[in-house]
Amino acid sequence: MADKAKEQKITSNSRPLRQSLKEYARGITGGLLFSFPLLYTMEVWWAGFIASPLNLLVLVLVTYLLLLGYNRYAGMHPSVSWRSVMVDSVEEMGIGLVLSFCVLFVLNRIQLQDMALAEIMGKVIVEAMAVSIGVSIGTAQLGESEDEEGEDELEHEKEPLRFGMVVLAVCGAIVIGGNVAPTEEVLMLAVEAQPYHVLLMAVLSLLLSMVVVYFSDFRGTSGRRSGNLFFDLTLDTCLTYLIALAVSAAALWFFGRFSGVSFWVAFSQTIVLGVLSSLGASAGRLLIK
Repeated sequence: MADKAKEQKITSNSRPLRQSLKEYARGITGGLLFSFPLLYTMEVWWAGFIASPLNLLVLVLVTYLLLLGYNRYAGMHPSVSWRSVMVDSVEEMGIGLVLSFCVLFVLNRIQLQDMALAEIMGKVIVEAMAVSIGVSIGTAQLGESEDEEGEDELEHEKEPLRFGMVVLAVCGAIVIGGNVAPTEEVLMLAVEAQPYHVLLMAVLSLLLSMVVVYFSDFRGTSGRRSGNLFFDLTLDTCLTYLIALAVSAAALWFFGRFSGVSFWVAFSQTIVLGVLSSLGASAGRLLIK
């Protein structure tokens, strides 16, 4: 299975070259699949240009922590060591940096002779953080299952606890909501929305989370139902939506969407982006595993 392949990638020094190439191919595919919109977004290029070294450092650290959480709770076998998780996360960030540089160079968003090193590094780092999460997801999820007989037992064995689900929800919200956060459309929708529009968007976000987690029959949902359905439904829905709003606010802040706007506009932007982020948070923690 995919998680076994990832474990073998770290623990085995004699893995076949063909298997290694397949794993890297899955990682590259996932990185591009989940982050191509950001690589083509002008606002992200600009964010990389104006980002301070401190902001870039914080972004790298937060992304690395998310990769650690994803690889520990979803991407790898539960018995794998933390050392292997850390090494794997560093490797995925390295692939993300290389992919981002190559794509930006091909798109002529990086000119080695005409751009300062700080501008190049800023653009590459901002793009690479989203790409590296896609690399991790692609490596774990896009592979063909090698042993389906014990798949259900293994999935139950590595089913994450509440903290693990929070980490997966954050990753899902970033992957889905992060593609839209830098765009001007979020600000436009927030400015033009009436209070009842904002309320309806919040209600829609909660309904989407509820439907995905408990009533969709997606893989990973059936085992989450317990005797107290109302309590679990309320807790999971509220927790997912709060995570989605937190991720939305952090992404909007990073891309400068809160600068020079009123509290209401900033709040409305968070709710607008929260529709997508809540879908990513609820579906991501169930499907990205």
